[in-house]
Amino acid sequence: MTGTAGQGELIREVTRRFGVPAEAVRVVRSPYRICPLGAHIDHQLGTVTAMALNEAVHLAYAPLDEPRVRLHSLDLEGEVGFDLAEVPAMIDGDWGNYPRGAAQALSQAGHRLERGVVGVTAGRLGEGGLSSSAAIGVAYLLALEEANGLDLSADDNIVLDQAIENGYLGLRNGILDQSAILLSRRGKLTVIDCKDLTHRVVPAGEGMPSFAILIPFSGLTQALVSTDYNRRVDECRAAASSLLEAAGQPRPEACLGDVAPDAYAAHRGFLEGAPARRAAHFFTEMERVGEGIEAWEAGDVERLGKLMTASGDSSIRQYECGCPPLIDLYEILVETEGVYGGRFSGAGFRGCCVSLVRPEAAVQAAEEVRARYAERHPDLAARAPVLVCESADGAAVL
Repeated sequence: MTGTAGQGELIREVTRRFGVPAEAVRVVRSPYRICPLGAHIDHQLGTVTAMALNEAVHLAYAPLDEPRVRLHSLDLEGEVGFDLAEVPAMIDGDWGNYPRGAAQALSQAGHRLERGVVGVTAGRLGEGGLSSSAAIGVAYLLALEEANGLDLSADDNIVLDQAIENGYLGLRNGILDQSAILLSRRGKLTVIDCKDLTHRVVPAGEGMPSFAILIPFSGLTQALVSTDYNRRVDECRAAASSLLEAAGQPRPEACLGDVAPDAYAAHRGFLEGAPARRAAHFFTEMERVGEGIEAWEAGDVERLGKLMTASGDSSIRQYECGCPPLIDLYEILVETEGVYGGRFSGAGFRGCCVSLVRPEAAVQAAEEVRARYAERHPDLAARAPVLVCESADGAAVL
């Protein structure tokens, strides 16, 4: 088990804090995720690829015979408590938003929550970029469901976790994060069609070289909802509306995934400014996703890495996310010996980069990236770890 505490320590902390017997405590493991290809297109109903990581959020919990929730975190300050019958509104910056959002999502979906939980969470990656928010949301959903005898599918929980972020938190993201966290399997590539809401788990092609996943953090911790994330979504939707209007197929609330590639090719001249650049990123990223899946199935990790680097470049130039430190980190990463390729992870306004790297070069590459980044941004590098990870199975009650 990775993170700030082992499973046994978490169980002991639940028994110490809440006076429940150790045999009543369960543990949820909810992994962080990476997206090798499919940057910024899930909310536009594109196709994305993902893997879960062996780094994860853990929640040790025990069911209660009353509709109350009490939670403590080993990594965050304060204690969270609320009544399931009267879930409080969101509080800006409060980690209790995620268990409250999970309870609200389940209740609004028609599930009766008569039993609450007491619990303790641990998870060291709160900086952003690996979908820690979706991971903890999934953990709380699984705990509340198990405590109340609810047998819900992974697809059900994808919708519920999206409801936490869209409905309770007001973040207009797609289903990539939740799907990756719930559906991924070790050593395989999860391919998610965000338009059809389907997925497939793809084995690597015969002869695929082994690789490690190198994740350097930027030290930037600004909250996602206060960045330009939602504005980018609006610009993508504006591009989609203009393209469909030009094609004689007007529709309200359109996404770029509603626009056929040939319609984009025929009518992209009607776009200008930011909407033109967002559309260019979407359609070229969709091409990269298709080529990346082919590379994975062919066992061509070098080709996959090059496509990741091209995705990162498009994120900077066409999607226009990133900031000087994060762009510096990306450039350092893709120039480092042993790295097949990399890009921003997450929304690309803070957090980290992700790359595939030869396993025998991973430790040296991590040290080089850390040192070169510290030369440019010593203040940020002091709180910016570089992790070497591998793929893992999706979320589950252990």
